[in-house]
Amino acid sequence: MDKITNRLAALALAGAIGLTGVAAPAFAQNEQFIPILSYRTGAYAPNGIPFANGMSDYYRLINNRDGGINGVKIAFEECETGYATDKGVECYERLKAKGPTGAAFFNPLSTGITFALTEKAPIDKIPIITMGYGRSESRNGAVFTWNFPLLGTYWTAANIAMQHIAKEMGGFDKLKGKKIALVFHDSPYGKEPIPMLTEMSKAHGFELVLLPVTHPGVEQKSQWLQIRQQRPDYTLLWGWGVMNSTSVKEAAAVNYPRDKMVGVWWSGAEPDVLPAGDQSTGYKALMLQHGSGKFPVHADITKHALGKDGSQSKPDDIDDVLYNRGMVNAMLGVEAIRTAQKRFGNKPLTGEQIRWGLENLDLSAARIKELGFEGALKPLKISCGDHEGTRSGRVHQWTGKEWKVISDWYEGDDKLLVPMVRDTSAKYAEEKKITARDCSKES
Repeated sequence: MDKITNRLAALALAGAIGLTGVAAPAFAQNEQFIPILSYRTGAYAPNGIPFANGMSDYYRLINNRDGGINGVKIAFEECETGYATDKGVECYERLKAKGPTGAAFFNPLSTGITFALTEKAPIDKIPIITMGYGRSESRNGAVFTWNFPLLGTYWTAANIAMQHIAKEMGGFDKLKGKKIALVFHDSPYGKEPIPMLTEMSKAHGFELVLLPVTHPGVEQKSQWLQIRQQRPDYTLLWGWGVMNSTSVKEAAAVNYPRDKMVGVWWSGAEPDVLPAGDQSTGYKALMLQHGSGKFPVHADITKHALGKDGSQSKPDDIDDVLYNRGMVNAMLGVEAIRTAQKRFGNKPLTGEQIRWGLENLDLSAARIKELGFEGALKPLKISCGDHEGTRSGRVHQWTGKEWKVISDWYEGDDKLLVPMVRDTSAKYAEEKKITARDCSKES
């Protein structure tokens, strides 16, 4: 079988029976415990599995190649959430105190779980890394001290998506009188881009058509019948798991052009297009900076992680979008720990200490190259007032066989983003009786 056929078979197997998780480790005193909230079973497994594999393999790489983070080995454990908020909270409660110093941080991989843990993190003093997802207003670290939406929020994504659509149409002035549909997962995740899209529709005069899709997203016929009737000029897709490939199939069924569809970066990976076969050709999606393909770090992953210590990855799949995203996510967490060690020492650190490392994370182009991620990421600098760090993105398009980058870099428009973040985070602070930090006094 060719590579695409192999991947389709793997996706079918994952969706049908899931895969087993990683066994719970026995902790040593000089280990840093990192929990992985994963979903290897259920409707979201085809997307959750490669992400979890990328994360866990990067931790294996750090342990096997480097002997840990400055001599501190990583102990990691997966907990199956099925993308369900209640299960995610259960995993959090079970894992938060594990290891010599408790959990280093949590990666919820769910906006719903993120909303729930946002209430718990300040009490337990454990940071939450929500790379490319979560609450968009949590960019404001003065209010959301423990949330880190690294690399991009959904408001940034929506803004970049509309920039790309405007460019394809010949400029923002060409949006007036046009119709843009949003097909979205009817959950906190899917609703996140609506405020930004609403603001942009007011500013540029386009009509925004909102079409929610019920979990898990396998039934969308009514939404696509509306699209056939209304014929929007472009359709944005804010889906996850099986919802994405279903949307592509339904678009084909109503003869809606796939090259007029733009997915968010969680709707732009191999599991989103392969099940639809040739019907996916032409479909576009945002990139969370990185895309598919191999970077220098993959050589070390192959040598030090694949087939070792319970790794579940297959060599043909380690260049997929979501595997790469899992690696990037793990790398940012490791570098935050490394940053914190410079201040607190080369030892297992508490969540509070690692929070400081996240807030002072500064990855230069030279450091990114040294880590083997050259070509995958741009420099990233986090601060008290900016827990997102960068607002850059590109667009890639599915050719029928691979993802091809089709755009230059876009930058999120802070003229829109800053006031939205400021006002929404201020409202949250007032509701929760939070006193915002004075970032000028943070070091």
